[in-house]
Amino acid sequence: MKILALDTSSEACSAALWVERIGAGVAQGLAFGANLPVVPVSSLAALAQGVDAPRVLAAFDARMQQVYWGAYARNAQGMVELVGEEKVLSPAQVPVPDDAAWVGAGSGWDRYAALLTVRLKNHVSAWRAQCFPRARFVAQLGAHLHEKGTALPAEQALPVYLRDDVAVKQVKR
Repeated sequence: MKILALDTSSEACSAALWVERIGAGVAQGLAFGANLPVVPVSSLAALAQGVDAPRVLAAFDARMQQVYWGAYARNAQGMVELVGEEKVLSPAQVPVPDDAAWVGAGSGWDRYAALLTVRLKNHVSAWRAQCFPRARFVAQLGAHLHEKGTALPAEQALPVYLRDDVAVKQVKR
């Protein structure tokens, strides 16, 4: 089976073609046209999957002084799994983990490193600058999730937005 994996969620877009592998984030139209299922994969999870660390605090710059945030721990198969839930919040509101030795990654860390390192000072051992999700990690997670039975018909595959309202409201004077 040939799988096309795409990631366009950040400044670093990527694509990967996997032959004889199951899973990947494919565009709904391509999947529908090819009569293939879609396996939803979180962009934050794809970012965390690409970091060589057992526990990752993934953050994208969400603009508007906020980050898209998710904490991930690697399982026995080497796949990251979400700890808690993905959220959009200010760097001052990110949840502090119960334990230490987490690694930060993503454009949220690049943008808000000072705020995040102060807030998480005893819990983060390092953070990776200029770290972006890659299609090969989307494909790895997609294969794993497909084996767990999370594939959807293409017409049911919809993006998940952590922030529903991205418009900046103007205050009338």
